[in-house]
Amino acid sequence: MSEATASKSSKEMTQDEYVRFRGMVKAVSKLNVLVYRLSGGRLWNKMYGREICLVTMKGAKSGKIRTIPLMYVPYKDGICLVASLGGAPQNPVWYKNLIAHPEIEYQYRSTKKKVTAHLASDEEREEVWPICVEHFPQYADYKARTSRKIPVFICLPS
Repeated sequence: MSEATASKSSKEMTQDEYVRFRGMVKAVSKLNVLVYRLSGGRLWNKMYGREICLVTMKGAKSGKIRTIPLMYVPYKDGICLVASLGGAPQNPVWYKNLIAHPEIEYQYRSTKKKVTAHLASDEEREEVWPICVEHFPQYADYKARTSRKIPVFICLPS
């Protein structure tokens, strides 16, 4: 099923739903980062039964350092980051951060690694999308829920 066909078969998130969803995600994310860091990744290391990692990046506009929990999708010597935002109608804020400042660090459990993120080309995305869905099956639902093409960043050591 194509992305366009899949998006019509599911209800897209409204702007009001997006605003409520984003507020909830921000609050839970801050607490998640704190607990994950304090426990060395032993606590609050899963979401929906799947592993997460902490990603530290620089804000596109503010230049402030930000850390957020994202689904852990291992790929080669790094990770893939999926800018799904639960199938919201727009990209997550961190999408612009990675475009502006691709040098990031991620923590998986107690291991930290510096990597450089790049937005996957259509060809690369076709290759890594099944890997992303394998590690977090809800990505397929998110893809069906939105009319936008969900961006994927490939993050590998420089």
